[in-house]
Amino acid sequence: MQLPGPNAFGPPRDHSTALAVLRRAVELGVNHIDTAGYYGPDIANALIREALHPYPQDLALISKVGSRRDSDGAWLAVGPDQLRADIEANLRTLGVAQLALVNLRIKDSEDPGAVFDERLDVMIKARDDGLIGAIGLSNITREHLLRALDRTEIASVQNPYNLADRSSQPVLDECRDRNIAFVPFFPLGSATAPNNAVLGNPTVLSEATRLNRTPAQIALAWTLNIAPNVLLIPGTSSVTHLEENLAVADIVLADEARADIDVIGQI
Repeated sequence: MQLPGPNAFGPPRDHSTALAVLRRAVELGVNHIDTAGYYGPDIANALIREALHPYPQDLALISKVGSRRDSDGAWLAVGPDQLRADIEANLRTLGVAQLALVNLRIKDSEDPGAVFDERLDVMIKARDDGLIGAIGLSNITREHLLRALDRTEIASVQNPYNLADRSSQPVLDECRDRNIAFVPFFPLGSATAPNNAVLGNPTVLSEATRLNRTPAQIALAWTLNIAPNVLLIPGTSSVTHLEENLAVADIVLADEARADIDVIGQI
């Protein structure tokens, strides 16, 4: 999402750097890249293809459908009848015959009702037709997940989650119990918030100083270890930040710091 221009719209600030980020990620062992046709639109996918095609055999390309962009970059909702075309557009722009997984992105106000069922019908048909390997859900409630599981297998859920926002905890718990991958987005909080409650947290800042790490690394390390089914997708347009993000796997937080962070933002 960070590779195109501001607000995931338009061309990247530096085309060559965007390609370098993608290539360095794969060099360092990343085998799960999260994208969407509406990032750009189509620009993130085009960059991925330019940088990495032909793709490594173990590289999972994960996309999303459920939104589009207009000519000014505004976010537009997508009806069930448009989802299939958007899945096929992702295949074309990425240059693949099948995507490992596609997430169905749900609007904030969408209930787990008839429209959701219609959208899910399209996803099931796309999987059964071989366009996608598995179905994921994004921005959902526990009720969406349970309704979907009554009809089909769900491989992954992408929801907002970070140490200051645990509103998706019921969804995470359900995913953990069912061995479904949970992929937290905004793991460092919103980039548009005037005061970042994640990176500005006193415990995070103190632990960063103690370990000679960045606050972002502390927050990501905590998020990575909240459950065994968590996969991180912190976006970046910087090779340096990419390398910092990947280095969090080696961070061991102090027990006291982890306990303090655990109680932040709990509901």
